[in-house]
Amino acid sequence: MIGQKLTHVLLKKGYGVSHLSRSKDAKGVRSYHWDLSNGYCDPEAFKETSVVVHLAGAGVADKRWTSKRRKEILDSRVNSTQLLFESIKNSGKVDTFISASAIGYYGFGKPDKIFAESDEPGTDFLAGVTQHWEEEVKKFTTLGIREVRLRTGVVLSDEGGALPKLAQPIKWGVGSPLGSGKQMMSWIHIDDLIGMFVQAIEQTDMHGAYNAVSPNPVSNKEMTKAIAKILKRPLILPAVPGFALKLILGEMSEIILNGSSVSAEKIISKNFNFKFKNLESALADIYKKE
Repeated sequence: MIGQKLTHVLLKKGYGVSHLSRSKDAKGVRSYHWDLSNGYCDPEAFKETSVVVHLAGAGVADKRWTSKRRKEILDSRVNSTQLLFESIKNSGKVDTFISASAIGYYGFGKPDKIFAESDEPGTDFLAGVTQHWEEEVKKFTTLGIREVRLRTGVVLSDEGGALPKLAQPIKWGVGSPLGSGKQMMSWIHIDDLIGMFVQAIEQTDMHGAYNAVSPNPVSNKEMTKAIAKILKRPLILPAVPGFALKLILGEMSEIILNGSSVSAEKIISKNFNFKFKNLESALADIYKKE
């Protein structure tokens, strides 16, 4: 979702864009083959490339967290970054490496804390995955390559991600807050996230980690009410109890039942201008055709 939209915006701005792909389908742009399982990346891929944007990784919320799935989530991020490092280090052309990351870096369970980029990582599974991922990204500085990590919050888009899953029960008339409903959701409109990636490409004084979130996080209850309001649907059911989600989702339920408030001050200090600072305006834009 993010890669395709970013590609469209960059092409419109006049950039040349190529994809690393596991298949032949390049969707209108030049494609180079890579195969993580075999540690292969086309050596031609970076000969004319100055900026690499790394978005690859197994979906965290796509499947239940079995031991096998946990390994897939970690390896898809860490091993892919290692493969890119080995492939890029002899190219001599790449000067900027920009990687997705996640606010899961900070962990959960601190409802009164507002996390900034200088805070230490959490101790849960997702925090560990993100920390290992970022450590591999930092290694690009040893090649003299500028690295930027965008710690992304809940991305709001009608084309995928969390929002359609949150909105579907509401559209059916069975929507309700999840768990206590008090857990915080640090969100970002997809257009603002794409704007951050573009700024990270163009603004060469950007280095290191930045929280990719709006300045105004909301609780799960507030998010649910706002979606219901914009869709003109009632909320008549009580909150879904936490134990039910744990039975259904297992440990993955911690994504839903535990939130965090994350600061956007660092990206704002780089003069990033949000199109959508408030949840209501973001949802109104996304659902303007409904």
